[in-house]
Amino acid sequence: MVTIGEQPGVELSARGVELVLPGGGVALSGIDVPTVAPGRVLGIAGGSGAGKTLLLEVLAGLRAPRHGQVSVRAATGDAGHVPRYGFVPQDDIVHRALPLRVALEYAARLRGTDPGDVPRVLDELGLGDVAGQPVRTLSGGQRKRASIAIELLSRPRLLFLDEPTSGLDPPAGARLTRYLVRLAASGVTVVFTTHTPADLHHCDQVMFIAPNGRPGPSGTPAELLDLSPDGTFEALYSMEVPQGGEQSRGRAPRASTEPPLPSTPARFSPATGRLRQWAVLTGRDLRLLRHDRLTAAITVGSPLIIITMFALLFRPGVFDPARPSPAASAMVLFWIAFGAFFFGLAYGLPQICGELAVVRRERRTVLRLWPYLLAKLTVLGPVLLLADALLLVVLRALDRLPAAAMSVHASLFATTALASFAALALGLCCSALVSEPSQAALVLPLLCFPQVLFSGAFVPVPGMAAGGRWISVAMTNRWAFEALGSGAGLETLWRGGGAAGRTLLDSYGNSFGHPAWVGWLILAGCAVALLTAAWLVLRRRCPTSAHRLSTSDAGPVRP
Repeated sequence: MVTIGEQPGVELSARGVELVLPGGGVALSGIDVPTVAPGRVLGIAGGSGAGKTLLLEVLAGLRAPRHGQVSVRAATGDAGHVPRYGFVPQDDIVHRALPLRVALEYAARLRGTDPGDVPRVLDELGLGDVAGQPVRTLSGGQRKRASIAIELLSRPRLLFLDEPTSGLDPPAGARLTRYLVRLAASGVTVVFTTHTPADLHHCDQVMFIAPNGRPGPSGTPAELLDLSPDGTFEALYSMEVPQGGEQSRGRAPRASTEPPLPSTPARFSPATGRLRQWAVLTGRDLRLLRHDRLTAAITVGSPLIIITMFALLFRPGVFDPARPSPAASAMVLFWIAFGAFFFGLAYGLPQICGELAVVRRERRTVLRLWPYLLAKLTVLGPVLLLADALLLVVLRALDRLPAAAMSVHASLFATTALASFAALALGLCCSALVSEPSQAALVLPLLCFPQVLFSGAFVPVPGMAAGGRWISVAMTNRWAFEALGSGAGLETLWRGGGAAGRTLLDSYGNSFGHPAWVGWLILAGCAVALLTAAWLVLRRRCPTSAHRLSTSDAGPVRP
């Protein structure tokens, strides 16, 4: 059994909790939570929509109540430490493409704990025989236990679980609740929600939330069954206790001599530093790419398909000074710019929305967002650079680019690389905004069309309406196109292209008159701004828990 060792136990209670949702509706009103002592299990019951999950999130520090107070006390030991919390959401939130053991090892490294604890935790939860299987192949009960195992790796002294038996058959649910009782016996304070009456028999204390978030009866299971009109828990689901009335028939909560700990610690030191988190997250992203073969094939194969289409679309020699083709040369550079944009956008869009639930869960404990985003850049960046380089090399080998000095081709590569990274940042930002990959697929064409229309290639910027010119300023494809044209020397080429070249030169105005590095600075600035926007979106959508803590106070984990 995983135990807490010599760490102080934790008491939890709450008084007068009132929660108002953003829309203004009162979700919880006047809720008292009886004191839950170390080694005890509190079950929170109620009908669907009563507010069980909302109350659990308030107790876990994920939501701030409008009124009331959540009190966390160190029952023994140093009261100056904020105890470690674990929160297991209702969904089975684990990377399903990874083998179970690998997923838990990365979770342990991210939390700064010893990955050597993983086999012991797996055996304790009865998952040792399936440790090598991908998470997606596990049964519902096994995934539930895997989700609990992730939190046990961080050695919590206070564990919250949202409907852990939901979706399980009765025998599997009973085994899971018995395990929670055994876990509590090791010194962990356990609080879980449930809509299954059978789960309540395993609890030390039970509290009901009446419909509309009102207080219901609370007490020990035996006391509540005595209170029930028909001797069952089902009769208590709709029973309401008047505010200010006697909510529990049990003994009064045991008083503590320790001062209450702050709900939000004044200082938080993450379990792992930024550099360490970046390394762990980068390794995990690489493993995910390796184990998801379809995604890996699309990542590698899509640039090859696009490069082949580009090679078939344009005829050779359009940059030959002896027989230049001004219009075709402009289209070659535009589609190179758009290809670099599409590579980055297509890689970035699926990245966050597909694992947003995992990010939310890890954010509640240790995850820092900048290492998370930089890990995405670290894994996808080399693939983008390779795709851009391959695009330019193939087009030059097939005489679709000018025969020029290496400095010219280096300029073209720098432009495409920066365009890809700016698009990757845009993809990550939009991926953070949507909730699932299907929504990201719908966003893809909406982001591509403006980049085509307002790039200045088909309708030159000087010929656009005033509104179009303002929109084009925000289009990274415009700056990539102009930087490519400047680097490739379009103005010089077009001057020798006869009347057609001079006409194009007049219609594009000064679009290619500035040095390529001006476009580079704008593209780099866009990438930084979009990454910052992605960080802000994730920070809003994935809040931290008020009870996050470093591992400095974690005692030994003993079998």
